[in-house]
Amino acid sequence: MSKLTRNAAIIMACAVALPLSGCARNKATTDTNYIARDVNTLYAAAKQKLDQRDYEVAAKLFDEVERQHPYSAWARRAQLMSAFSYYLASKYPEAVSSAQRFVTIHPGNREAPYAHYLIAMSYYQQIPDVTRDQSTTQQALDAFGELIRRYPQSRYAADARLKLDLINDHLAGKEMEVGRFYQRSGNWLASVARFRNVVDKYQTSSHTPEALERLVESYLALGIPEEAHKTAAVLGRNYPSSPYYKHAYELIARHSPQAATQG
Repeated sequence: MSKLTRNAAIIMACAVALPLSGCARNKATTDTNYIARDVNTLYAAAKQKLDQRDYEVAAKLFDEVERQHPYSAWARRAQLMSAFSYYLASKYPEAVSSAQRFVTIHPGNREAPYAHYLIAMSYYQQIPDVTRDQSTTQQALDAFGELIRRYPQSRYAADARLKLDLINDHLAGKEMEVGRFYQRSGNWLASVARFRNVVDKYQTSSHTPEALERLVESYLALGIPEEAHKTAAVLGRNYPSSPYYKHAYELIARHSPQAATQG
């Protein structure tokens, strides 16, 4: 959150505060169902609510800037500030919608990378634990990937790459959770498929050593000691000090002493 707030400060510094003269201080500043107001007054009211951390009201007021004054110079900035305000209010679907509208209408704007970052971060904040459906996790992965692809040199790309590593580790964790379930159920073929996904798709994740060791277990349970031995060898070459390699070696020795000696 601190990094995102710092980024927002840059945007808000660029959006020089308009004069607050004429800014209504009555119910109109907290209720977005009101008669039309001039753009200066409306934007200032939205900025005031943002400063007061009344984020959802601020977002709705920024929306009103765009709705009431769509052709003003402030409408474009209000779109982005609306997305940022919704994000701070934890209204992530609304934040995504506002930011996507911004990049659709202003794809070449200098703040487009930040809008993409807001979209990705909104998905990222909704990532569920590994026991639940991971469709939102995939959306976060895709959004960060698009940000890096479109704006590889932007100030947000480095953080996006870090987030991608964390997301991939999370998705690998989901595969492991399902694979362990299949193991407990004695569904060895299904467990092999899940653990192989981790090794093939998320090989740099923290779950890879365990995935290899559990592949050894599954192959032995299936009566395929040759594959178990090959997998244990890969585990030993890449993670020789891992406790998972020690356990895999013990399994190989128990099931096939001669193969273990040769390894």
